Amino acid sequence: MWSRRHWLGTTAAASLALPNILPRGLRGANAPSNRITLGFIGVGQHGREYNMRSFLQHEDCLALAVCDVYANRRKAARAEVNDHYGTNGCREYADFRDLLAAGDIDAVVISTPDHWHTPMSIMAAEAGKDVMCEKPTLTIAEGRELVEVIQRHERVFQVGLEDRSVIQYHRLAELVRNGAIGELKRIYAKLPAGTAYPLEEEAPVPDDLDYELWTGPAPFSPYTPNRTERMHWRQIRDYSGGMLADWGAHLLDTAQVANFAEDSGPVEVRGEGRFPEDSMATTAVDYHLHYRYANGVEMEVESGGVELRFEGTRGWVGNTGWRGRLEGSSDEIVRLRFDDEDNRLWPLPANEHRDFLDCIQTREPTVYTAEAGHRLSTVMHIGTIAMELGRPLEWDPGNETFNDEQADALRSRASRDDWKNPAT
Repeated sequence: MWSRRHWLGTTAAASLALPNILPRGLRGANAPSNRITLGFIGVGQHGREYNMRSFLQHEDCLALAVCDVYANRRKAARAEVNDHYGTNGCREYADFRDLLAAGDIDAVVISTPDHWHTPMSIMAAEAGKDVMCEKPTLTIAEGRELVEVIQRHERVFQVGLEDRSVIQYHRLAELVRNGAIGELKRIYAKLPAGTAYPLEEEAPVPDDLDYELWTGPAPFSPYTPNRTERMHWRQIRDYSGGMLADWGAHLLDTAQVANFAEDSGPVEVRGEGRFPEDSMATTAVDYHLHYRYANGVEMEVESGGVELRFEGTRGWVGNTGWRGRLEGSSDEIVRLRFDDEDNRLWPLPANEHRDFLDCIQTREPTVYTAEAGHRLSTVMHIGTIAMELGRPLEWDPGNETFNDEQADALRSRASRDDWKNPAT
């Protein structure tokens, strides 16, 4: 893994090369023609209130377009952008394909339900756009395809996941990677449980929603009142991997990084989950999983809260609650600091939005690449497959295959093509 010296050295070297877009300090004024132009696909709560508003605070980018299948959401987002700039220059799109065809947009920010993450990211890369996309992927196979497309088209890609720039999780990974607790032996993670939402009757599609395009590559199901709401679709396997995939993408990233496994993964998994009956939810709402890595580290993951703990030969560190205070087997362990020259973890980024903009300029890899996002999502996907099949599985992170033919078949799933017809 890169040391901090290597990280800083490569960043300095990259600054000597001519970037596609001149950094702010070299161009004198932030004229619109010198800014990184952005299009936002999916401007619901997270896409608008977190991602879009975060980018609006950076002077070296310019929001040019917003897109959503809900007319009221895109109109509200467009109005907010125009109000921020004091202009009328932000465009709105109902169909993301029209946004991707716009030649004046440098990069897109995708904040949609999970089943759209990879298809939209691939189409954006093929259209010549750099991409920031929310976590996670939907299947193992599509994650690998995304990595290959990003590499082939030489695009900058950032996973929309804040954990690597959150000080508490950065410190946990730093302490473990630098040997503060001795040799890592066990990781324990507790993630929120899902919700067995009740079944709903079919209802008329709202006038301001393009439900066909919202469904996209997923199997078609009749519209119901809450199906397209975030906490509901997240529990439906056609659109997401449940709370395991959602919250696992947060805490298990720190687990992977602390174990030097962010570019590989476990080699064994077993577990059980409760899949509710007579419910809209088709993902496990309660789950208990056990993973083993090639270096012998064991990881236990269960539902019922938010907690992360690392146990080693000389002590432990962890925290309880999202961004909870660090605790350890001794105060000395928690207070340890490491020399910049020898630190075995990269420096703490400001946030994923700033890092994305910087990497568009330098063409350097982001702090959270497509490869890292794929590897992280795979941890949850193999856990789900083990629960669905109800038996232990061996996983080869190198070849990305199971020792089980039936499990291998679940690495991918068929996609619906009806959405590809042009909108009318």
